[in-house]
Amino acid sequence: LGVLLCCPVFLSFLHLTLVATDRIQPSVIRHVRSWSNIPFITVPLSRAHGKSFAHRSELKHAKRIVVKLGSAVVTRGDECGLALGRLASIVEQVSVLQNQGREMMLVTSGAVAFGKQRLRHEILLSQSVRQALHSGQNQLKEMAIPVLEARACAAAGQSGLMALYEAMFTQYSICAAQILVTNLDFHDEQKRRNLNGTLHELLRMNIVPIVNTNDAVVPPAEPNSDLQGVNVISVKDNDSLAARLAVEMKTDLLIVLSDVEGLFDSPPGSDDAKLIDIFYPGDQQSVTFGTKSRVGMGGMEAKVKAALWALQGGTSVVIANGTHPKVSGHVITDIVEGKKVGTFFSEVKPAGPTVEQQGEMARSGGRMLATLEPEQRAEIIHHLADLLTDQRDEILLANKKDLEEAEGRLAAPLLKRLSLSTSKLNSLAIGLRQIAASSQDSVGRVLRRTRIAKNLELEQVTVPIGVLLVIFESRPDCLPQVAALAIASGNGLLLKGGKEAAHSNRILHLLTQEALSIHGVKEAVQLVNTREEVEDLCRLDKMIDLIIPRGSSQLVRDIQKAAKGIPVMGHSEGICHMYVDSEASVDKVTRLVRDSKCEYPAACNALETLLIHRDLLRTPLFDQIIDMLRVEQVKIHAGPKFASYLTFSPSEVKSLRTEYGDLELCIEVVDNVQDAIDHIHKYGSSHTDVIVTENENTAEFFLQHVDSACVFWNASTRFSDGYRFGLGAEVGISTSRIHARGPVGLEGLLTTKWLLRGKDHVVSDFSEHGSLKYLHENLPVPQRNTN
Repeated sequence: LGVLLCCPVFLSFLHLTLVATDRIQPSVIRHVRSWSNIPFITVPLSRAHGKSFAHRSELKHAKRIVVKLGSAVVTRGDECGLALGRLASIVEQVSVLQNQGREMMLVTSGAVAFGKQRLRHEILLSQSVRQALHSGQNQLKEMAIPVLEARACAAAGQSGLMALYEAMFTQYSICAAQILVTNLDFHDEQKRRNLNGTLHELLRMNIVPIVNTNDAVVPPAEPNSDLQGVNVISVKDNDSLAARLAVEMKTDLLIVLSDVEGLFDSPPGSDDAKLIDIFYPGDQQSVTFGTKSRVGMGGMEAKVKAALWALQGGTSVVIANGTHPKVSGHVITDIVEGKKVGTFFSEVKPAGPTVEQQGEMARSGGRMLATLEPEQRAEIIHHLADLLTDQRDEILLANKKDLEEAEGRLAAPLLKRLSLSTSKLNSLAIGLRQIAASSQDSVGRVLRRTRIAKNLELEQVTVPIGVLLVIFESRPDCLPQVAALAIASGNGLLLKGGKEAAHSNRILHLLTQEALSIHGVKEAVQLVNTREEVEDLCRLDKMIDLIIPRGSSQLVRDIQKAAKGIPVMGHSEGICHMYVDSEASVDKVTRLVRDSKCEYPAACNALETLLIHRDLLRTPLFDQIIDMLRVEQVKIHAGPKFASYLTFSPSEVKSLRTEYGDLELCIEVVDNVQDAIDHIHKYGSSHTDVIVTENENTAEFFLQHVDSACVFWNASTRFSDGYRFGLGAEVGISTSRIHARGPVGLEGLLTTKWLLRGKDHVVSDFSEHGSLKYLHENLPVPQRNTN
């Protein structure tokens, strides 16, 4: 395609598709292809112009958008020719937004690079055939090509660039029009009105204007002649052009794509460079700019100045990377959706720290926490337990506000999760004191000692994981539990709670920080209160070491999908089974089924599928189970085998792999214990599975062969819980097979490191002719305090 686009015959063929129009002075306009046949999509996008968006989440309301494509985005790495793959992706994204009912405009570079490719090709073709034939291939490649003047390249490349855009936009039934401008078009009042009217008319007709400086005639830019104020911005490059166009057309959003991820606090590539998520007017004094772009006229400093000028004019701005589609994804649509991409320019500074700053505070606070004595960490947790009971009235008042605001918006099971009570707070306090007691030798505990050689001893000791991100829904009681576990294990903690529990979470976090303050580590636990999306938090791989989701199976799946390079500990579903064996006790079955299903149906450890041995059908035991479920108002779904035994069966289950989270239960029939195990392995989620039987051999077979995190005999599924296991509390229940499995308490939040103590030991001493030999002797490990 690159060769074809250099071919005059092919370009002439493309030009036949262009629709001729009258020339509108002073701009050159060419309408492309035919009128779009995709109907307009009416969406609530319009807003009063004059004030930029304060938060990224508001960008989805942008109606009129300018996308500026820098030279580095449009051109190939060799600066000679266009990056066709990137352009195709950009055109697709712009087309998607245009067909949503938005008004899209492009400010594009690339004419000079495209013209340079064409002119070089023409020069090579004009060489004598004899010279080409008598020159070797390498000599041909090294043939001297004169330096090409930029204006001539622009003149040769404009038509081909527009033809390429034409061909691409036509694939989405979208019409485009080219407009070439110079500085005079903005400074001459009549020409400015003409340009403004032309652009508005094109947008009204659902046409995408493609704007570029007329580099074939534009004079060289004068230094320091632009960006001196709101009304005097000269167009010396496409950055200033895009800013001027955005303000002139009262656009909602300007997206500037370049070859860097956004704005850094120091030149990209330097050791300490950090991407700035949000940039505010006045911050430019603290930023060091690097060199200009590898191609084009502008650098990052020019982009920032143009962005601030546009922001002052009421247009929101995002600077992002448009050169790596595999890394940045659909960068344009991601920005419009409010995702954390690039640097967002905002005039509204948040009251508190950014989530990046909170991550750094949690990191440093966690390291200080890990250096405290075990008694000091336990003292913090005891103090937090006391605060939960002492400040009970304030906590319950805040929780009451959450419940009142959630009434009518949340389902009954979620409201139950959201609710706090005196008994819940008392149970929390008891659990926290258990954690404090078990934390005495958690961090720094020696697991293994080995004498490698004489005076060379190795130890493996427990250490905190680092910074944990815990995301939880409708569960304010989760906050002090997780905080206590993080404190006990010496980990920094970022908490992201659901907005439905905002009042409860706020006071519980304040109490947590009050407890931490007694030993000067207040910042170790942070509550994220900004409008950060969960997906954006999952991208902070340099700040977060482990993500622990606490909530619905959908939340867990979304986080597992969104996490980029950060391990996620949790379970996607809690499909818990109970198998009632043919030798089950009549007295035990109904109690176990009732407790597992009805005690708290919204919990992840609630029973979801009841497997019945076929010999129990039409027996008093089976009738008792069904009667109990009816009394408890449990809706029954029949599995395929169970339905085949019944003349009039309940509604047949849609899927045997369903977590109901409510008073609903699937009943299925199995032939024996092996059949039950096979069913669990096929349809279960490796969470918690139970057998009810009086036959010890059958029970042991079940316990040993079911591959789940928790496997019980004659016990309710609801025992799958950190508090009930004696762990004090849990950060969640993990069904993964690496690091931690089942209810994850204090032990699951620790990892290890190796300590080697020597005396001038070097590896060469242990070589074949060395003076030392490896001993590898196991040494006794200090006994753990189990009180």
